[in-house]
Amino acid sequence: MSQRFEYKVILYREALLGSILLGESKVDPERFQEFLNKHAALGWRVREIVRENRRTLLFFNREAFVVILERDLTPQLSNQRDQF
Repeated sequence: MSQRFEYKVILYREALLGSILLGESKVDPERFQEFLNKHAALGWRVREIVRENRRTLLFFNREAFVVILERDLTPQLSNQRDQF
């Protein structure tokens, strides 16, 4: 039996307020780590991350990550493999 996966694409970015006040907004590493760990606890794993800078309201830069997550839809096979 072959493995089946499902995928989720999420655009992760910080709030717009930092861009407006500072002219530029970077992703907070601690918050991003919490975001990844929250999804990992639900069985998701990172397949790919793409970093990009997005212009907001013509003048402000905002860092964002496109995160592609993958989750195995056949957990019973994974559990059987772990037992041996």
